[in-house]
Order: sequence, then C-alpha cells, then structure tokens
Amino acid sequence: MKKTDDLQHFPTWQAPDGSPLSCVEKIKVLNDNFGELRDIMQDALEDALLMGCDEDQFRAVMQGLVAELHNPYGEGVAPDAASDSKDSSDKQD
Repeated sequence: MKKTDDLQHFPTWQAPDGSPLSCVEKIKVLNDNFGELRDIMQDALEDALLMGCDEDQFRAVMQGLVAELHNPYGEGVAPDAASDSKDSSDKQD
C-alpha cells in the first residue's frame, strides 16, 4: 500500500481563471502525479532525516525546487489556450 492511499485529500484543481477542472481524466492524471510526488518527497524527507540532515533546510531546498520550475507554455496559459490564441491571430492576417 502506498503512503498516499491513507491520505484522501487532493486539491480541487483549477483552470487559470480559477474555475474548477471538470474533466475526470485530467483530474485523475493530476491526482496520480500529485500522489506520486508526495510519496517521493516523503521518502526523501525520511532519508534526509535518517542521515542527519536539518529538516528546515531540507524543506527550504524542496520549496526552492518548486520555485525553480519553468512553465514552458507561458504564465497562466494552458497549452490548449496558447495554441488557440496563436491560431486565431494567424487567421486575422
């Protein structure tokens, strides 16, 4: 049994405009990814603590890692929306 099986809490995933996602398949993928990441991060924290790492430093490094992630589609833009905008601007020419 995975550690995340005990934790049933997942965020309500939202679109950039704040509306909740409603596609069951998208929500399933997001929840699966979130659960896997949570398991990996929990294991990494436990390993770090067993090896004598400072917990506050470990947490700060993990937060820094998240802050470094790059959105390849543009800020606040979903890939579908980005391609739709490009398509519509091409048609205006």
